[in-house]
Parts: sequence; structure tokens; C-alpha cells
Amino acid sequence: MLSATFVQLLNVTVAQIAAPAIRTDLGAGSGAMQLILAGYTLTYACLLITAARLGDQYGYHRLFVLGTVVFMAGSVAAACAPDATTLIAARLVQGAGSGLVAPQVLSIIQVAVPAARRPRALGLFGATMGVASLAGPLIGGLLVGADLFGLGWRAVFLVPVPVALVSLVGATALPRTRGASGQRVDGVGVLLTTVGFGALVLPLALGGEAGWPWWTWATLAVGVAFLGCFALTLPHRPHPLVHPSLFRDRSARAGVLLVFVFNTGVPSFTYLLFLHLQSALGYSALTAALTSAPFAAAAVLGSRGAPALARRHGAAVLTVSALVLAGTALALAPLVGTAGGRLAALPVLALGGAAFGSFTASVFALVLARVDGSAAGSVSGLLPTAQQLGGSIGVAAAGLVYFTPAAGPGTAFRHAMIYEAAVFAVTALISLRLRDRDRPAAPRADAERAAGGSEPPDRGPGEAPECEAAGS
Repeated sequence: MLSATFVQLLNVTVAQIAAPAIRTDLGAGSGAMQLILAGYTLTYACLLITAARLGDQYGYHRLFVLGTVVFMAGSVAAACAPDATTLIAARLVQGAGSGLVAPQVLSIIQVAVPAARRPRALGLFGATMGVASLAGPLIGGLLVGADLFGLGWRAVFLVPVPVALVSLVGATALPRTRGASGQRVDGVGVLLTTVGFGALVLPLALGGEAGWPWWTWATLAVGVAFLGCFALTLPHRPHPLVHPSLFRDRSARAGVLLVFVFNTGVPSFTYLLFLHLQSALGYSALTAALTSAPFAAAAVLGSRGAPALARRHGAAVLTVSALVLAGTALALAPLVGTAGGRLAALPVLALGGAAFGSFTASVFALVLARVDGSAAGSVSGLLPTAQQLGGSIGVAAAGLVYFTPAAGPGTAFRHAMIYEAAVFAVTALISLRLRDRDRPAAPRADAERAAGGSEPPDRGPGEAPECEAAGS
């Protein structure tokens, strides 16, 4: 399951580093390039909530396999694309496949992994998501720089294919589970969420390049209106995509908001770093990837130690990690610009990477442990949605800050790092709401129940039975 999760998140960022080569080879204009980069995220984000309910109805294993096949077909089509239009269509197919798969991973973890092992599984899930988002630019830079078999940028889209094949083979071992019988897909909810999220993501992805014309603001207003209508009509629909109790559960609201705000900082942080290194400082794709390598490498180490830290300190891990990331952004701003400063930036990036790994490997388990059972399934579907939507908004907002007229590239980068530091500081404040929850963290509570045998091993604290906990 995590191999599928890895390539899905990898494809959010891997194309960014190959964008100059794609533009040159296919003769793509700026608008087409933006659609190539944003098309994947667009269909990915729009399908997450709907795919979660489809998994409830038709089975998580079936949707996992279907989504992986669709994703693989889109990857092959992208690698073989003869022109920009075909590549845009292939990226849309790729995103649709990822959107079908992503909710099934969390649902299977919820229903098939015993409670005592579930926190570790969720920690590995979060760590995989975090490392994959960082590995995208690194792997993309290495592949474009190496020009394997003369494929150039096309190798970037071929790499996920063998991993997807491994996922399909491994899927034979997945349990055939699904949600409660009798659940149906809410057609009105599907329409409202698909249009709503699409109307938010599209202008955020294209607005900066287009100069924010009137249609971008009109489309954003449509997105807000559709999602507002979705939230207001939830209690009145017999089979809602999102359980109405989500809006009454303080920890659920805080958890979704925490993931959203955090991701308005992380993808944009790596995006700005690569943009500045390549555009302002003239680094090649490979050199830029190697410069950022300490961040990605330390993220792996941070994710390894996160489960033990979360067991001992609970949500305090999230607070400290967010504050360290804020300090990393502020410290990095004056360093990236001179030869000596760039060397000094390497340990700073490593420290930030370790904090990033700790946060991403802990946040999903800590949030789900504090959510009441009736809302747990809906949170499982909304967390990846909040992640993707936050990333889209963050890249657009950080780009606005970076490209605002400044005295020079160094000043522009400093302004962008101040934005990043502010985002991570707000993340730290939101994480304090999880620390106030008067419930022990899931790892410790689950371990105690497993040792004492007071509850069945497949149900955690405050969780609903399997069919409900896996919900949408």
C-alpha cells in the first residue's frame, strides 16, 4: 500500500524539476506548462472524498487495484506524449488514478490493522507521504541530469510504472474489505465537492502565471460557494459523503485544519528553494537536487524516530517540529546567496528535514487517535484532501510573495522565507489544540489495551466498528 502512496505523492512534485526540459522539448507555452503541473493535483484533490465512499460501497481492494491501473496507464501515456496537449490529458488521468487509490490506503489501515499495530502503520503512512513529496524534486533532478537511455524528462514519468506493478502484485494480499452494507454514493455531494475543489485548485494553479485576471477570482468564488453549500446541506442528506459529526468534533476540526495549514508551507518551501536555486542562482537541475538532499535525507531519519517521540510526548512533537521548521526558514534566508552561506545552509536544511520527518510521521496517527469514532472515517478522507488543497494554496501564495517586486532575488527569497516561517508558527499554535485533548495518545493507549486484553485488538479508543471507522 505504501509503495502506491509513495509514487502518488512523488508525482505531485517530480514534474516541477523537469518543467524546463518539457517546455523546450514540446514547445509548451507557459499556460500549457501550468496545466501540466497542475492537472495532476486537480483531479487528485477532486476525487479523494468521492473515492472514499466508492471504496465503502464497492470494496477498498477493488478501488485500490482500479486506481493503480488507471495511474499506471496515465504514467505510460505521459512518458510517450508527443505534444503538450497529450501530456496534459495524461496528467489528468494520473491524478484520477491517485485520487481513487489514496483514501483506500487509510481505510484498509483502519479496518485491517490491529489496534496495537495501527499507530506504527499510520506513522509509516505519514512518513511515506512526507518523504515522497521531498523525493520528487531530488529524483526528478537526478533523472533529468542523467538522461537515462536518452529519454530525458520522459524517464520522470516512467519511474512510477515498475513501482505501480509492485503495488498490483502486492494487492493480492490485501483483505477484501468494505464499509457498511447499504451505503450509497451521494450524487449531490459528489457534484458539489468535485466542482468546489476543482474551482479552488484550478485558479490557484494558473492564476499567478496569468496575472490573476477576473476569471480566477470568479472561479474561486464559485468553489467557495459550492463547498459552502455542501457543508450546509450535509445534515439533510441520507448518505452524506462526510459525516456531519465532523463539524462538532473539536479534535477533528483541529486535525484537518492542522494538516491544511502545515501543507500551505511544506510544498511551497521546496518549490521556492528549487526555484531560487535554478532561476536566481543558475544551478542546474541536478545541482539544485543535490543541494536540497540534506533536507530529504534528514526527513527519513526524523520519521524513523517519530513513533517513539509521539508515544512519549504526544502532540508536543508536532508543536516542536513546526517551530523548528519556522526557525529553519528564517535561518535559511540570509544563507542561500553566497558560496560560504550555501555551505552553512546544509546543516540548517538537515535540521529542518528532521523536523519535517517527525511531523509528517506523527500527525496522522495523533489526529486520528483524538477523533471520536463517528467522525473518524470522514477525517480519514478529508486529511489527504486538506493536504492537497493546502499545497495548492501554499504554492500560489508563496509564489505571490516571491514574485512581488523586491530589491533583488535575495530580498525576494527572504520575503518568501518569512511567509514560510509564519505558516509554520501558525501550525505550532493549532497543534496546541490537540495537546489539550484529555485522551491519551493512541500508541500508548493501544499498547496498554493490547497488553491487558480488555478490548478486542481491532478497535481503538473511541473508534467505531470497522465498517464505520473506515467510512468516507
